[in-house]
Amino acid sequence: MAHVSHKLKNSLEGALAGGGDPATSPLYVFGPFLRLIVVAGVAQVTFGASLWLVVLTIAVVSAMYRLVMRWVTDGSGGSGLSEEEFGSWAVKVNAAITFVEYTLTFLVSMAAMVTFIADRVPVLNEKILWIQYRTIVAIALSVLTGWLVNRGPKVAARTFGPATAGVLILLWAMVIGTLIRYGFHLPDFNLQAFRLENFHYTLGGYVRILAVMTGIEVFANLVAAYDGEPHEKSRRAFNSLLIIMGTTAVTMLIVGPAILELSDPTNEQVSVFTQTMDQILPAPLPLFGTFVGIAVLMSASAASAQGLQNLALGLRRRRYIPPVLGHRNEFDVADKPVWIEVGIVAFCFLIFGTHEETYLAIYAAGVFILLSMTGWAVTKRLLREVREEFTLGKLALIVGTVLASLLTTGATVIIFEERFLEGAWTYFVFIPILYGAFTYFRNRLGAPSEEMDYLGMLDAAQLAGFGFGQMPAGAEGNGNGQEVEVTWQPEPIEHSKWREQRVDLGHIILLLDGSRYAAQANPAAEAICLATGAKLTLLSAVKNDDNENYAQQHQERETYLQGVVSEMQARGVDVDYEVCTGPITEVTKQYIEANPTDLVVISTRGKSGSTHWVQRGASHKLIQNISTPVLLMHANGAEDDELPKIKRILVALDGSIFSERTLPFARAFAKAFDSELVLLAVPAVPELKDYRAPDEFITNLRDKANQEMNRFLEAVARSLREDGLEVRTLVQGSRPDREIVAVGEEEGADLIMMTSRGRGGVDLLFMGSVADRVVQHTESPVFMVPVHERPD
Repeated sequence: MAHVSHKLKNSLEGALAGGGDPATSPLYVFGPFLRLIVVAGVAQVTFGASLWLVVLTIAVVSAMYRLVMRWVTDGSGGSGLSEEEFGSWAVKVNAAITFVEYTLTFLVSMAAMVTFIADRVPVLNEKILWIQYRTIVAIALSVLTGWLVNRGPKVAARTFGPATAGVLILLWAMVIGTLIRYGFHLPDFNLQAFRLENFHYTLGGYVRILAVMTGIEVFANLVAAYDGEPHEKSRRAFNSLLIIMGTTAVTMLIVGPAILELSDPTNEQVSVFTQTMDQILPAPLPLFGTFVGIAVLMSASAASAQGLQNLALGLRRRRYIPPVLGHRNEFDVADKPVWIEVGIVAFCFLIFGTHEETYLAIYAAGVFILLSMTGWAVTKRLLREVREEFTLGKLALIVGTVLASLLTTGATVIIFEERFLEGAWTYFVFIPILYGAFTYFRNRLGAPSEEMDYLGMLDAAQLAGFGFGQMPAGAEGNGNGQEVEVTWQPEPIEHSKWREQRVDLGHIILLLDGSRYAAQANPAAEAICLATGAKLTLLSAVKNDDNENYAQQHQERETYLQGVVSEMQARGVDVDYEVCTGPITEVTKQYIEANPTDLVVISTRGKSGSTHWVQRGASHKLIQNISTPVLLMHANGAEDDELPKIKRILVALDGSIFSERTLPFARAFAKAFDSELVLLAVPAVPELKDYRAPDEFITNLRDKANQEMNRFLEAVARSLREDGLEVRTLVQGSRPDREIVAVGEEEGADLIMMTSRGRGGVDLLFMGSVADRVVQHTESPVFMVPVHERPD
């Protein structure tokens, strides 16, 4: 989403910023509704009853959200309340449904927009081969929308910003035009609608037109966007909700009967709203209305894409998704989720068509799952408050909230019952898959700190309807009007074990394949052995694979290693060699299991001359499969037999127990080579622009993070100095990989030490690795301590 340029100052601003999605719903919900009841011949009986049930639902759900806005003022809205009342599972369910809903918002809005265009250009309903022209237009506009959104919020703001104001003007023009032409007539509430033969159509029409509720949740998220105290914010956000949902309700009650009378829902060439608009509004206003409808529906699609961007940022910080999905592009937005969404949308348009009715019921189902969860969370909170202090007012609130919860839950059940085979079944597939994915990545990546979890929640809460360029800058409170105390908690020093751990480099293995690239690691291995007195084994592997030349290659490798052994022994190194059969990674792993080994030295290039680490070669696979430290030497093929001097060692730490596993080795190397140690910590606090919280809050967070990291590093440095070592500390930056590489260059580090989580396969593809990027971009040797355990 866009970064904050200013806070919302009044409720009208909030309505325009957040009301795009719910304000557009009257443009497309009447078609499926009328098609059901007109074709069945029950429109005169059930029409009014369905409309009044919808208005009742709007009223009680809006009242329910008044409570949500009062309780949760940090921008997380109903999702935040559900998490508070039901636990972390609610976050993952909400996030999974929200992802599906954003995609469906894009589908429904884009399909409705193409319908509006086809209303004026009927040729789009014709086919070329087996594809309608409108499908091609829909896919092209989807790609254009994704491209615009991925070029940043300023571009999107200039393109889509005025659309919500335009649709509000259009809806009120329709209301006024209907009143002038027909006078004030509300729909009948016919009790015959609830007779057994009609009840199915009454409920069917009710759930179809309930799509007008889509997007109401965004106003609870808008609370953090306003100036003022928490109670003022919640009041203004609720007034924004009343502006939009009030307009929607008035449109339903005043314009709805006119749509029933003037339109032909069986006409598939022109939407019922356009048919009515052409008869109520004087020319050229209907054409203007079409352009407004197109703009606001495209705006709603763009808003869903921006909401998905923001959801990805929040879930990334809360460590529910791999970092690559929340990676920002050159325009500072997460573009990958948008292209995934556009790809899904294009596939659906090609396979299922571009009529909004195809997706509307599935869309509404997800909305009402979320509304139901929020309703029961509010009920649970109210019941707890009543147990603490009983009042008639609270009892009345419980009754209203239970009614809202029952209505939304009932609508959900009806939608699933009616449309299960038409697509609602997909929720039972996609939600468990997404829930499992969130759980998997959270377990793999570990829980974030309290502050990052909080800020991630803010990011996740900034949903699509905030509008373009007007994201909330609130988040001063914790939901109760209290100031948030910012703390930073690296792994407690007293739990560290590295002080008692002493490293004795007794046995080192050097992996060689006979190439000049691999041989460039020889001087480093030799220097370490001479400095520590370690024994060195030259390990090589030759693949058999029914190779006719295997015996010859094996003999050539032995001859080569014997020559290296002779040269090293002449310089005082205790060295032997071994040639084994099989892939080098498996050979090394088996050798380490059979022979205690303290360090593996390897070049990041091999016989082919290609970079092993980048190409996921032997050096990379070793990190995934062994727990023994690995020293990676960059090789370029140049001849250089000079033994390296390790005068300065950069040790990268992040305050965790895992990162401290480098310290015993750092101490051993510093003693052996009389090296200076530079301890570097990079607090994981992103730039100010990443957040919707106030600058003061983020500045305080960064200061606290730096203070705590400084304390952590100084405690480590004191212990190392007690061993007679020269130690400096640095706390700087916010991107660990970039900072480690940059500091390594600035300090002229002869060696970089760090831990690696040893990821491979899917983990590496999706999650990436700081260690991975450091090795790729630094020219210094990198000493890695593989860590394969998950964080507690």
